[in-house]
Amino acid sequence: MLKKLDEFQIGETGLIKKVEGEGRLRRRLFDMGVTPGATVYLRKKAPLGDPLEVTIRGYELTLRKSEAALVLLEVEEKK
Repeated sequence: MLKKLDEFQIGETGLIKKVEGEGRLRRRLFDMGVTPGATVYLRKKAPLGDPLEVTIRGYELTLRKSEAALVLLEVEEKK
């Protein structure tokens, strides 16, 4: 099932399939390691949903909700 990162619930894990957006914002996400093929785990969400804290490539990263909305992931099923 495909889902955008801003729609994830705490504890969900997914594999990045596509990063949308253009120009500087897309380049910034790529520079932070948000690239297709990376696994993302949603650790925390602020009370109003912005920002989100994720674990990607072995480190914690905080993203704005608007940035997270540009990341399309394949949700990993819980075992």
